[in-house]
Amino acid sequence: MIIIHATLQVNPEREAQFLAEADALIAATHQEEGNVSYELYRHTSRSNVFIMVEEWRDAEAVAGHNASPHFTGFAAKAGEFLTAPLDVKVYQGEPVGK
Repeated sequence: MIIIHATLQVNPEREAQFLAEADALIAATHQEEGNVSYELYRHTSRSNVFIMVEEWRDAEAVAGHNASPHFTGFAAKAGEFLTAPLDVKVYQGEPVGK
């Protein structure tokens, strides 16, 4: 399993646009083969910071998602509502230390 955390800093004046685009992205992503989970959360003390928490079956599923029209469309519009580059962290999902 692949786990991805993508932190997004959103311009407060563009939050409605961001949330609309994110809702469409999330709905389409939930339909993808290989997607285990794909959810957006708001930071508890920094209201303009969000994190997309993703779980994927494997790297092939991630690659398919990254090439999908709904993801590439979202990425193309990101500059309209983000105030900083995405901060993306990728993890291998097997338990460690057992």
